[in-house]
Amino acid sequence: MFREIFELSDSTRVLDLGGWNGAHIRAVLKGSPVKPANVFIADIDEGTLNECAIRYGFNPVLIEETGRLPFSDRFFDIVFCSSVIEHVTVPKEEVWNITSGTRFRSIARQRQREFSNEVRRVGKGYFVQVPYRWFPIESHSWLPFFSYLPRLAQIQIMRLTNRFWIKQTIPDFHLLSESEMRGYFPDARILRERVLGLTKSLIAYRQS
Repeated sequence: MFREIFELSDSTRVLDLGGWNGAHIRAVLKGSPVKPANVFIADIDEGTLNECAIRYGFNPVLIEETGRLPFSDRFFDIVFCSSVIEHVTVPKEEVWNITSGTRFRSIARQRQREFSNEVRRVGKGYFVQVPYRWFPIESHSWLPFFSYLPRLAQIQIMRLTNRFWIKQTIPDFHLLSESEMRGYFPDARILRERVLGLTKSLIAYRQS
């Protein structure tokens, strides 16, 4: 979808926001004219960022969990952000302690709105993907209908399943509905990625 939406050239400047070690955006851009020197990987994990520079020649940028991104307005032609915004919620050290769904959602929505505003500020265009809240299999835990449950129940179940289940995770994610996605990215087109006719993820994109 990304390659179909955007026209890429050797001068296209791309930011992968929350891009970990750069492997995903490398696969997305493989075979395109985009130069590694024009690809920036921004993440909160310094260790994985070092990999993106050594292995792929990308530009690593260490960022904080919150706050303004260290780039000027419209610095990038495209901001790419895949399965990241749902994790922009509460401080990582507090994820197990906030059991109130109302409080968690309030903090998460505020931080996600700030995050989306930064995406729109630094990018002439953007491509933001997020797992859909109501897909039957929750993508972080691989548990059926997990996102339908109250937060307290999610935490209790996760404490148990993390002991034996094949997919371990932490309760730091707030998955988005389509209305929330449209609210965060009012100037975007919204695509639905479907599996067996069901919406698996949402994609908000704006062309530069």
